Amino acid sequence: MNSVIAKGACRLVLALGVAMLSACATLMPEQEGTRLVGQPQAAVQAMFGPPTDVFPLREGTTRWIYSKQPMGQYAYGADFDRNGNLTAFRNMLSTPELYKAQVNTWTRRDVAEHFGMTRLPVSYYPRMRNEVWSYRFRHEDVWPSLFHFYFDDAGVLRRTQITPDPLYDPDERRLF
Repeated sequence: MNSVIAKGACRLVLALGVAMLSACATLMPEQEGTRLVGQPQAAVQAMFGPPTDVFPLREGTTRWIYSKQPMGQYAYGADFDRNGNLTAFRNMLSTPELYKAQVNTWTRRDVAEHFGMTRLPVSYYPRMRNEVWSYRFRHEDVWPSLFHFYFDDAGVLRRTQITPDPLYDPDERRLF
């Protein structure tokens, strides 16, 4: 009887170990993606599945976005060289990455290529004549926030704004 229990316990431990290893890509995507630098696109897709967005970039490289939006606070960028090998894997919705957006220079295309397409509803403010794309993120890796990109009618980025995420504000949640 004890050997039956021991065999069952061994199988359970083995199954849990396999589950924990496969969860690494889900729980620590940035670290797992960084380990794949130099590998072909097929290896990245085998680890993370199909990307949510694919952007051929101007210099002949490609960026895949793995977005956790609209409810998540992360979007991971996988950059590939001309030969299809991974050169970088990082969270595109980190504070330093978001601050790379260049007001009066970037367009909708630049924002989409860098952060992926917004998965939150797009707003339009007719008096300002601005379309607004919003992304959930953790400001300074701590505070649940929204980063807003304001585009004029020509599609040029005119301002950015950070606001608290009402989804995480107990006083505001009852409004949604």
